[in-house]
Amino acid sequence: MKEDVKKRVTELRRALHRHNHLYYVLDEPEISDAEYDRLMQELTALETAYPELVEPDSPTQRVGARPLEKFETVAHTIPMLSLENAFDEEGVRAFDQRVRRFLNTDLPLLYTAEPKLDGVAVELVYENGRLAEGSTRGDGYTGELITPNIRTIKTVPLVLLNTVSVVIPSRLEVRGEVFIPVEAFKELNEERLDKGEPPFANPRNAAAGSLRQLDSRITAKRPLEIFCYGVGVVTDLEFTSHWEILQALKALGCRVNPNIKPKAPLEEIVAYYRDLLDRRHDFPFEMDGIVVKVDDLILQKRLGEKSRSPRWAIAHKFPPTQETTRVLKIDVQVGRTGALTPVAHLEPVPVGGVTVSRATLHNEDEIRRKDVRVGDTVWIQRAGDVIPEVVKVITTKRTGVEEPFQMPSVCPVCRSKVFRLQDEAVWRCVNANCPAQVKERIKHFSSKGAFDIDGLGVKLIGQLVDKGLLKSYAELFFLDKATVTNLERMGEKSAQNLIDAIDKSKQITLARFIYALGIRHVGEHMAHVLARHFKALGDLMSASREELMGIDEIGPQVSYSVRAFFDNPKNQRNIERMMVEAGVEFAPEETVAEEPLAGKTIVLTGALESMTRAEIKARIEALGGKVSSSVSRKTTYVVAGKDPGSKLDRAEELGIAILNEEEFTGLLSSQTMRQRGVGELASQIGEEGYEKG
Repeated sequence: MKEDVKKRVTELRRALHRHNHLYYVLDEPEISDAEYDRLMQELTALETAYPELVEPDSPTQRVGARPLEKFETVAHTIPMLSLENAFDEEGVRAFDQRVRRFLNTDLPLLYTAEPKLDGVAVELVYENGRLAEGSTRGDGYTGELITPNIRTIKTVPLVLLNTVSVVIPSRLEVRGEVFIPVEAFKELNEERLDKGEPPFANPRNAAAGSLRQLDSRITAKRPLEIFCYGVGVVTDLEFTSHWEILQALKALGCRVNPNIKPKAPLEEIVAYYRDLLDRRHDFPFEMDGIVVKVDDLILQKRLGEKSRSPRWAIAHKFPPTQETTRVLKIDVQVGRTGALTPVAHLEPVPVGGVTVSRATLHNEDEIRRKDVRVGDTVWIQRAGDVIPEVVKVITTKRTGVEEPFQMPSVCPVCRSKVFRLQDEAVWRCVNANCPAQVKERIKHFSSKGAFDIDGLGVKLIGQLVDKGLLKSYAELFFLDKATVTNLERMGEKSAQNLIDAIDKSKQITLARFIYALGIRHVGEHMAHVLARHFKALGDLMSASREELMGIDEIGPQVSYSVRAFFDNPKNQRNIERMMVEAGVEFAPEETVAEEPLAGKTIVLTGALESMTRAEIKARIEALGGKVSSSVSRKTTYVVAGKDPGSKLDRAEELGIAILNEEEFTGLLSSQTMRQRGVGELASQIGEEGYEKG
């Protein structure tokens, strides 16, 4: 009898998963709601009678977990990077030119474009076809684990579909956008008003708040939906294009937006944007633009990423919501590179759910072009729906008392001269010791991605600089408790905590140190590139521009900035004070401490029995290597498991070293690395070759 029950439970689950997919994803139901309810009631009754048969991926388990006390965090295997934005057609054409220039081709490229939903990015992890984890994008590298809440979304499959066209991977990381449809959002707000609760400002805020409920039963009551748009780590499957990935996701039961333009030249992508812009209010969900992606995955790999965004994709944003307000005054802010940025102070006005009281005017040329004056009535918008900016002046509302603005001839903070290079639109303060620049440099230096000095906030930095106690970030390491205790709102305990935090920060990795220096055009990613290549600060400081430009991902702009920074005697002195006098020391990088695979690119093909693909990738990266999905002349090794594919043929054609699983395991062995060295092992492998089969 028990076996009959197990069989029936399995049948009911399969049927309900299938009907969920037909109803919520394909919008093609085959049975009535009443019939669906009968199947669900039967399954619920059987699982109640036989609780040992209950499984996490059962359709009955979408809701019911106990409320969480807090969210745990989880690291994304592959970072969920943000996108650069284009706000007009010229921006998209410039993106196309940049891509083709980087690839050194005049040939037209094919792009796949998708609606950009105004929602919340998430990652779904499937293991052997079952939903194992759900997390938010977070900062792109680490997100919050919200699996119970993700399970409540009916358009998220709990199990992947079995299909003859696509093999279910042992691990599949799906990226998607969670959102609330427009009409459902209106109904949700009406319900909240009826209950005396405040309405949500917009659908995105409602979706974000719903996903971050500690009680998944509350999330289940919110009308959340999802569209899947990409992948992270995928085992057992190989793709050649982004469109192929989307088709595979759809075949596996993931919901993919039906309004996608696949494999199209630039002009068709531009026309697609115009069409969606014209019809944006006809769709059941809110869009704030389209996402344009180079379709070919090999080209994507060649293009790579910058610090926070891929080079192969861009968001072409729709014109955001605009409002009118009045300019009360215009002042100038000074950044850590000395850049002077004019800022308009406005009569507060709500724009896109946020009250805006200040807006950037960018630079002098922008002010002149728009003829923005103090007292003007202006249109403002949140550029990219994020950064407030002045769009244009409503000149018909001028009364004659408006005052034109002039950029200052001296720095508004230190009164030093300002200069402007011919090829720049920005004026800069010439005084590297300008208090405003010093404050911003110290703020950057002590930030989380740099020295990460806990307790050193903006107000405290301001006090230290204004009182002449800090003239550079190097002087942080020479502060004492007595000096800090005398500052406003600083008692002995707080002062000691700060001194301890500064002392603790003296152990730092080379990559974080490079980032902390604040070199123009060197963000966190580029700092890691430099640290991985040079491994010693002295080697980086003495590197020529030619040597720098020989590094993958580094071009003329970065090489010039790096060389100019280290040629500056003041910067040299700051580094000397930190390293020699203050005792700053370099801690080993997690992936740099022992990197026998540094600079090596490895491609996997066929089935490997000793480890999963995710485990293999983690091991290779921990040893400094990179895993690629395609074979090229830059490939170092191809690892061939059981039933290798066409990648093996390509490797043989190019003369790439091929490893079987036993040889590959030996390559990963740290003992083998230490005793024999990668070079010796690689030479032996190259001589012995690989016998297919």
